[in-house]
Amino acid sequence: MSDDRMTVIPDFFGELDAGVFQNKFAAALNNVALGVLNNAGKGKVTITLNIERLNNSIEEKRVGIKHTLSFTTPTPRGKSSEEDTTETPMYVNKGGKLTILQEDQGQLFTLAGKPDGKLSAAK
Repeated sequence: MSDDRMTVIPDFFGELDAGVFQNKFAAALNNVALGVLNNAGKGKVTITLNIERLNNSIEEKRVGIKHTLSFTTPTPRGKSSEEDTTETPMYVNKGGKLTILQEDQGQLFTLAGKPDGKLSAAK
């Protein structure tokens, strides 16, 4: 059972840093797994998400998500580490669902591609 107000995790990770974060995460997993296999040590991959409201206006309904990817890979003579932090602004929609585009903007055009007269009539 899915709730349309829940953040869709694959979409969420795909939207972070315009998809670049997802690629960095995959590369880190590969790198650490190979290091563990080849060097018999333990590796670690950590994702940290820090969320802050953008602006002081609650009406904007946007947050900034700082996403940090850090990993430690075993090497033949010890270990190597890397950390990368970027930020993505996201909308907080109904129920707290996080998306890159606001979901409750209203319909601007009809299915035929013509302007929806409801918005101009509301003036």
